[in-house]
Amino acid sequence: MTTFWLVVVLAIALGWPLGHYMARVLRGGTAPLDVVFLPVERGLYRLLGTSANGGMNWRGFVMAFMFANAVLFALVWVMFMTQDALPLNPDAAPNMKWDLALHTMVSFLTNTNQQHYSGQAQLSYLSQMVGIVGLQMITPMMGLAMLAATLRGLFGGREAIETAEGAQAPAIEGGERDVGNFWRDVIRAGLRIMLPLCLVWAALLTSQGVPSTLQRGADIVPIDATVEMKTQHIPVGPVSAMVAAKQLGTNGGGWYGPNGTVALENPTPFSNLLETLALILIPVGCAFMVGPFTRRRKLTALIFGTMLGLSLLSGLGTIWLENNAPGTAAAIMEGKEVRFGPDASAAYAALTSQTSNGSVIVMHDSLAPLAGGVVITNMLINSIWGGIGGGVIQLLVYMLLALFLAGLMTGRTPEMFGRKIEMFEVRWLALLILVQPLAILGFTAITLAIPSLAGVSNPGAHGVSQVLYEYTSAFANNGSGFEGLADNTVWWNVTCAIVLLLGRIPVLVVPLMIAGSMARKRVAPEGPGTLQIESPTFALTLAAVIGILTVLQFMPALVLGPIADHLQLAAIAAASGG
Repeated sequence: MTTFWLVVVLAIALGWPLGHYMARVLRGGTAPLDVVFLPVERGLYRLLGTSANGGMNWRGFVMAFMFANAVLFALVWVMFMTQDALPLNPDAAPNMKWDLALHTMVSFLTNTNQQHYSGQAQLSYLSQMVGIVGLQMITPMMGLAMLAATLRGLFGGREAIETAEGAQAPAIEGGERDVGNFWRDVIRAGLRIMLPLCLVWAALLTSQGVPSTLQRGADIVPIDATVEMKTQHIPVGPVSAMVAAKQLGTNGGGWYGPNGTVALENPTPFSNLLETLALILIPVGCAFMVGPFTRRRKLTALIFGTMLGLSLLSGLGTIWLENNAPGTAAAIMEGKEVRFGPDASAAYAALTSQTSNGSVIVMHDSLAPLAGGVVITNMLINSIWGGIGGGVIQLLVYMLLALFLAGLMTGRTPEMFGRKIEMFEVRWLALLILVQPLAILGFTAITLAIPSLAGVSNPGAHGVSQVLYEYTSAFANNGSGFEGLADNTVWWNVTCAIVLLLGRIPVLVVPLMIAGSMARKRVAPEGPGTLQIESPTFALTLAAVIGILTVLQFMPALVLGPIADHLQLAAIAAASGG
């Protein structure tokens, strides 16, 4: 419990100045340390053959986003399938099969890092450093760029956003709006936000004993001479850099297959605090960024307050459920590292699923059933803190839907920041909401209907939870798993790759398209009849809409999975007197 509260307090204390800094970086104009970063940025613009001066409408922004993803898609996929012939492979990692390489590439391209492989055994140093860590640095900044463009669109375009405070925004209506420059946003965010934070975190983790080397690991003689294994290879590498990127970028994954449970990846209490804090630091910063970026300070209070309330409810609930599960104290410790214990493990599980991170220090398959249900629910909501950029975008989607429903209930035309929400926007919002249950429940039903495809390690309700968790994790771009699942098969690799893309591309593109549509509309002045969204009443409405659109529509699946699993364990404990 102490760890959870300490992380929340530190995230708020550091996230507030970070959010204001992020707003200055992405708003345009002068920003801190221009003398250091501008020459590097100009060199990157020349290398890419682009300019930072030209603006883009929403279509141009989306096309640049899709083009960048397509190039990275091809390069990294080929790298994984040919790594045996490439340099920096001292442990002789073999080439990946096409389906595993496809899933791994899509997983990291979508800022998910769902792993159907063990990194220390199946990836070379080059693949880890360039393919994995490269995507871990770039893809979260793509999400942040999409958030900045969406906010610009919702407030009338870059001209309106960048107008000096107190000045009159340009009165332009109709036609396409400039929502920013994709290349400029990604490069500035990467150089000025992600890279400095990663350097600081990597140095701190290295000081705690996390490996940071390009040398081959040692071969040692096991202490127990009776085992058949005469020597054991200890894989190392530039681990601290990857761990810093995976935690700060809401990436997840890990250098080692068992992730943060491995002592080399998370060796001390301080390293665990650093890694837990990093889970939510930049997502909290994104919430604090909205106010200074849009110059609507109360909007930050609405977004941050809603996210914080849901986070506390989820985090404290997970810790309590984990400590009060049916069974003995020994059963509660199943799947947990003794050095972390139940509280720190449950807090980490809650926070890693509140974001789209998915790294683990506890095997989620061994969580108490209801605690596992909360973790699944966190991912279904996907905007408690969410991924970098994506979490706030998802909350904006819920806000648009809440405004539409509130307008229906009060008999008013729904508006957001003075711009009407009309049939075009509502249709696309409805489609966006429907994609989630169709993808998750559809593939879950097919997989469970054909046992040979599922590969579950537990029959009955827990097996349902394993399959539901895997697809929910993929769609939420989270990446964690219930493990115990034989997921390195063509079926799992291909279907999860599809769900990964469905959970990333539409969730970023459709809101930007809607923002581009709303940016063209006439702005109606606020009056007595305007629905005030920056208020506690609307925050409660927003939370209710989130609950209805996520928890309730997935309730039958949750009943068949974690809730039924809990009831079965409770019945066994009662029968045995436990």
